[in-house]
Formats: sequence, C-alpha cells, structure tokens
Amino acid sequence: MNPPVALTIAGTDSGGAAGTAADLATFAALGVHGACVITAVTAQDTTGVSDIHAVPIATVATQLHAVFDDLPVAAVKTGMLGSAEAVALVSRLCADRPLVVDPVLVATSGAVLGGEDVRRAYLDHLLPVATVVTPNLDEARALAGHDGSPEEIAAELASAKSAVIVTGGDPEATGTCTDWLAEPGRPPIPLTHPAVPTKNDHGTGCTYSSALAAHLAHGAPLHEAAEQAAAYVTRQLTRSQHWTLGRGRGPIAHTKETA
Repeated sequence: MNPPVALTIAGTDSGGAAGTAADLATFAALGVHGACVITAVTAQDTTGVSDIHAVPIATVATQLHAVFDDLPVAAVKTGMLGSAEAVALVSRLCADRPLVVDPVLVATSGAVLGGEDVRRAYLDHLLPVATVVTPNLDEARALAGHDGSPEEIAAELASAKSAVIVTGGDPEATGTCTDWLAEPGRPPIPLTHPAVPTKNDHGTGCTYSSALAAHLAHGAPLHEAAEQAAAYVTRQLTRSQHWTLGRGRGPIAHTKETA
C-alpha cells in the first residue's frame, strides 16, 4: 500500500536541524512520504542565521502546483514563509486539506524571519483556514499582540475553524511541560509531557509540527495526533540530549535508534 503524503512548505536550514530538513526526516520516521516546497534558502548553523534568500513567489506557486497536480497530499505543514505574499498564496492553495501552521516569525537564535506584514498576513489569511496552529508562547504572544498565559492566548487565537496548540513553556518543578490545546467551541485543555533538560533543541518546533502533520496524514484525530507528536519530540530530544554537535544550540535528533 502507498504511504500517506505530507507536504512541507518552508525554508532550508544548511545546518540540517530545522526547516525542510527536519520536516522531511520527521515525515520519513513516521511512515509518511514527504514532499517539499522551498520558500527561502538560509545560511544558518547552531549559532544563528547569517543570510536569507527568498524564493520568488512565482516559483513558490509553481512548486505548489507541481506537488498538488501529481501527488495525493493528505496533510500540509507550513514553516518559514517569509513574506506576506507567500502567506496569502498558501492560504489560497492549501485551505481545502488538513493544514498545520507553524507560524515561524523568530528563529531559536533570535533572528527575525518575518516582520509585521507577515504577522498581519498570518492573522488575516492563514490562521482562519488552518486546521491547527502550533506557536510556542513567544510566537503566540506575537500573533496576539500582547502578553498572556498560554491558556488565555490559545483560547484567543482559536477561531471557528482553527484549533491552536501553544507549545512548550518553561518546565515545571515536576519535570514536565504543558502544551495548551484550544479547539473551536471548546475550552483549552492541557497536554502534559515530560520535559527534557537539554541545549540540543534547535529544530524542536519544526519537528513537532511536522510530526503532528504526519499523524494527521495517517488519519489520527487532532487530540491524539498532538499527544503522539509530543511523545515523538520527547523521544528525539532524549536521543540528542548529550550530543556535542555545533558551537551553539545543537540539533534535536532526527536519527533512528541503532542496535
């Protein structure tokens, strides 16, 4: 039988930790065939982003049509889109299928990957048609335009169609992290999972959102897919917990366990 197909629409990471590198590796690990549309080529490593080359919007559109005209895409995941035009394009072409939006505005290193026009485009175009949006707390607050608790921001950003999962947060004294899932018409609920103390967390957000898309592509309900995605990220963070790759924040593992 054919595997389900998931599409990532994102930028590259020359260090291999985030972006399309993380997405495609995660899709493969979870039994999904991955297709990709490149929105930007970045020069980055574990210490930061040194250059960004945006792909022309016409080329982004051509890539999208090439995939959709040929493959039965069961889920779409967006990462770095980089421009308001790209956000609007994705919202037009991807609204009719399961759509996971990772609103990448700031890199782990602090590099700005989307300005105010991109933030506004997310709110006006992409969040209303998404199946689920997966910001971390900083991204969620940036989208909302004000501070607030993860539970409050998740409830505020959820719409008539779109669920929101505000991910991560600071580990509690019990050694756990809590994501907040707000589905349309329902109060937010906490999804608790183990915290992994590590500095090797570059690419964690990309890995979570692509794992979520992979499980949705397999047909899992959102709540179940969210729990499975968090469990996958926990396993991969544990695997790379003590790695010494790179001079900065090292990569989350995208390797399989070896005998």
